[in-house]
Amino acid sequence: MRAIINATLVMRDHLIPDAVLFVENGMIADFGEMRNTSIPEGCEIIDAQGLYVGPGLVDIHAHNGGKAAFYEEPVAAAQYHLQGGTTTILPALYFKFNKDQYIEYIGVLRKAMEDPACCNIGGLYMEGMYMNPKFGANREKNPWKGPICREDYMPVVEAAGDLARVWVTAPEREHIEQFVQDAKKVNPNVFFAVGHSEASPQQIEALMPYGLRIGTHHTNATGDRPMYPECRGVCVDEAVNYNREIYAEMICDSRGIHVDPYMQRLVRKIKGEDRLILISDCSHDDGPTPEGYDGVTDIVFDNAGEISGFAACVSVACRNMMVHTGASIVDVFRYASYNPSRAVGFTDRGEIRKGLRADLIFVDHWMNVKKVYVMGEKKHDCD
Repeated sequence: MRAIINATLVMRDHLIPDAVLFVENGMIADFGEMRNTSIPEGCEIIDAQGLYVGPGLVDIHAHNGGKAAFYEEPVAAAQYHLQGGTTTILPALYFKFNKDQYIEYIGVLRKAMEDPACCNIGGLYMEGMYMNPKFGANREKNPWKGPICREDYMPVVEAAGDLARVWVTAPEREHIEQFVQDAKKVNPNVFFAVGHSEASPQQIEALMPYGLRIGTHHTNATGDRPMYPECRGVCVDEAVNYNREIYAEMICDSRGIHVDPYMQRLVRKIKGEDRLILISDCSHDDGPTPEGYDGVTDIVFDNAGEISGFAACVSVACRNMMVHTGASIVDVFRYASYNPSRAVGFTDRGEIRKGLRADLIFVDHWMNVKKVYVMGEKKHDCD
């Protein structure tokens, strides 16, 4: 048994200062205030030295780790995020891949999950195939613009199988319901997201009975459907805000470019503490930095000069969220651990609770990651 002492434990809705946490067989065995808890003889002692100890971060949407793409260099990408405190990650496979590439890269990631160095890969976030071709970075490379065809998509759906935690769809695409039904038959536990879309609220709500419960990078790559030229209509973002069951993903960069800080505060107010998810959408692109974005270091751009994603771990997004919205460290742990875990069906992690996995990170008050443990085993130590 291991005892982590002198810790400030980050619980789902409060803090426990001067605490001790016990780890046994990779699981959280117990925890409490040090003054009221006796440490058994023979325990290995780990001194947190006053740092915050919270659940490992869960990033459900990331394409890269630094410059390493998950489908090309899964170990390098996984380790990049692990060192940033992400103990569970869902690599995202984008719509730019054709059928054969999807199948190949799914195989690469399935194999990578057998490697202990990729212990934090927890499944796949399928950002495609059938999204709206009008939206998204590098959309000129989209091979899925044509009609939705079972012969095209079933080999990919079957290859992904139970690894696919999420399929992102545009509910306005013709025959999308057939795709969703087939994906659900292959993997009954899969969830769906609305993304790269200009669907009406009614089209989105029609897919909710199948498990549509996530708004992909909320307010990014979504359209509008005004009823009249002089009026603002209702579309994807409004449907995500309105429906309590839908989690809103947000990319929170340092300058508030993906989502304006005022919008971040608004979404937080609307969705509440348990329906907001911070993601990295970590990407790498070689496009030029457009005019007006000089000095931006945590955003990448495609060849057309459009935003192509965030360039850091979700722990950095947590820090940015604290700055832009005044969220507490308890809040951002919930947005980046508990909420995403529950959104994609992980019930064995995401909070400090007896019997859950001992995926733990030690951080300072600005979410700078100092130590990382996965199932009680140390995976990173910055000292």
